[in-house]
Amino acid sequence: MLTKEMTVGQVLRQYPQTVQVFLELGMHCLGCPSSTMESLEGAALTHGKKPDELIAKLNKAITTV
Repeated sequence: MLTKEMTVGQVLRQYPQTVQVFLELGMHCLGCPSSTMESLEGAALTHGKKPDELIAKLNKAITTV
């Protein structure tokens, strides 16, 4: 299960299937250097998204086969 404290880079490395979620939400800077250090919560807020909603969508993506 993913948490707000995890970094975008960490999530992408462990769960590449989450790329689609980020892209659908307009979060296109997946390869930018800050993604390796920015938390999911920080990234959500930076892009005007609600952190809890982002986490829920990402968790759904990693549990759906």
